[in-house]
Amino acid sequence: MASRATTGVARRPEPIGARRRARAAGRSAGEQSAQVAEIQRSRLLAAAVRAVDELGWANTTVADIVARSRISRRTFYETFANRDECLAAVLEDIVGVIAGELAEAGLEGLGWRERVRQGLWTILAFFDREPVLARVCVVQALSGSPDVLARREEVLGRLVAVVDEGRESPRAGRCTRLTAEGLVGAAFGIVYARLLKGQREPLTELLGELMGMIVLPYLGPAAARREQDAPAPPVVTPRSAQRPAFAERAVADPLESVPMRLTYRTSRVLEGVAELVGRGSAPSNREVGDFAGIQDPGQVSKLLRRLERLGLLANSGLGHAKGEPNAWRLTGKGEQVARSIRLHSRFESEAA
Repeated sequence: MASRATTGVARRPEPIGARRRARAAGRSAGEQSAQVAEIQRSRLLAAAVRAVDELGWANTTVADIVARSRISRRTFYETFANRDECLAAVLEDIVGVIAGELAEAGLEGLGWRERVRQGLWTILAFFDREPVLARVCVVQALSGSPDVLARREEVLGRLVAVVDEGRESPRAGRCTRLTAEGLVGAAFGIVYARLLKGQREPLTELLGELMGMIVLPYLGPAAARREQDAPAPPVVTPRSAQRPAFAERAVADPLESVPMRLTYRTSRVLEGVAELVGRGSAPSNREVGDFAGIQDPGQVSKLLRRLERLGLLANSGLGHAKGEPNAWRLTGKGEQVARSIRLHSRFESEAA
C-alpha cells in the first residue's frame, strides 16, 4: 500500500460526525434488513397456516406455501431448512401466544380450582378468537413431524402437571397421575371433535362441563355440580392479544394486495418517502436514494417508477422534461403499506 511520502498526498481525517452518521446508518440498515426478514418470515408462516387449513398438514408442500406467500423458494430456504421446520414454527408461535395470555391471566396465587378454571377459559377464548389457528394447532398438528408431535406432548404434559395438583386435595382419594392424563386427554378430545366438525358454538360454552369433569375425581360430585352451574367469566381480550405476527393481518403481510416482493430497498424507499414528506417537502429521486442508501441514480429511478406503476407512489413534480426534479409522495395504498411495515417493526420490538 502506498504511503503519504510516496504519494505526496496527505489524506484529511474524516470528521467525527460523519463517522458517527455512517455507523448509525449501518445500524439502521441492519435493523431494517432484519425487519424485512421478519416480515418475510411472517408472510411464509401466514401462507403455511392457510395451506394447512385448506389442504391438511400432511398434504402441504413448500410449493403450496411459496405460492400463497408470493415469496421465492430461495427466500423460503433462507428462512427455514424445510417444510417441517416451517410448520413446526407455526405451532411454536401459536403455543407462545397462548402461553403469553396465560401468563397475563394472573393465575399465580390462585387456588388449584380457580387456576384450572381461569387457565381453561383463557385457552378456549383464544381458540374462539382464532378458529383457523385453533384447527391448525389442535386438529392438523396431529399429522405433524416427530418434532411437532414431541412438542405437542410436551404442552399436554404441562397441562397434565397442572391438573395433577388436584391430588393434593384430601378428597382426591386414590387418584394418580393417570387420572390427570385421562382428564386432559378427554378435554382435548372434546375440543378436537368440535373443531373437526366445524361447529359454530363457542368453545367457551364447554367451560362448565369440562370443569365439572375435571374437579369430580378430586373434589367430589358437589363441587362438580357447582362448576357446571357457575357463570362464565367475563370476556376480556388480553392486552397481549395482538395475534401472532403471521395471523393473516395486514401487519404480517403488508404487500398482500401488491404483486411484488418486499425487499430491503423497497421498504427503505417507502419509509424514506413517508419520512421526508413528513418533514415538509416531497423528496426528489436523489433525496430518496440518499435515504435508502441507493447510490445508482438509474436504480433509484427504476424502483420509484415501478412503485408508481403499482399505485404506491405518485409524482407531483415536473420531472426532467421540464428541467425540474421529481417530487414523490405516498398514495393511499402506499401509506397503508408503509404504516404496516412500521407497525410490524414496533410489534417485533415489543416482543423482543
